[in-house]
Amino acid sequence: MITCTFEDGGIGRKRHVTINAILVKDNKVLLGKRGTYNGNPMLEYGKWGLIGGFVERDENLEEALKREIKEETGCDATSFTLFHIKDNPDRPHEDRQNIEFVFIVQTSDDFTEGNEEVRKLEWFAFDQVPPKEEMAFDHGDDLVLYKKYLSSKFPLPFVGKNSS
Repeated sequence: MITCTFEDGGIGRKRHVTINAILVKDNKVLLGKRGTYNGNPMLEYGKWGLIGGFVERDENLEEALKREIKEETGCDATSFTLFHIKDNPDRPHEDRQNIEFVFIVQTSDDFTEGNEEVRKLEWFAFDQVPPKEEMAFDHGDDLVLYKKYLSSKFPLPFVGKNSS
């Protein structure tokens, strides 16, 4: 975990800013199977997850979203809406707090291929998404919340912990 020591000796824990995309096309969602980074297995290796990653220091959210989608899928984001802002300090399998911005992203493209971080890409119908235990982190909860949103639209963005 990244820490910061203040002038008074207090220690603060830095948060990471991340983006994830619920990438949809033809009533399907694109998921990526987590791979490696610099040859080492990533956290939650081999599990399915949303497309996304860390926001770089010189990027805004839109730039990071478009970059991550392009890097991991080859797709271009044609339109997007901020769906959910997550700030759970007790996120599963993490030793830090991520402030995560989840977007609903439309694309007309089909993916080309993943990269080292994404071993495999696959479109899933929403009723055929892998079970929660095969999903990375809390990404399965994001998809449950998105299905709720499709059936009964609620104001966006949704802020806080999923109630799924």
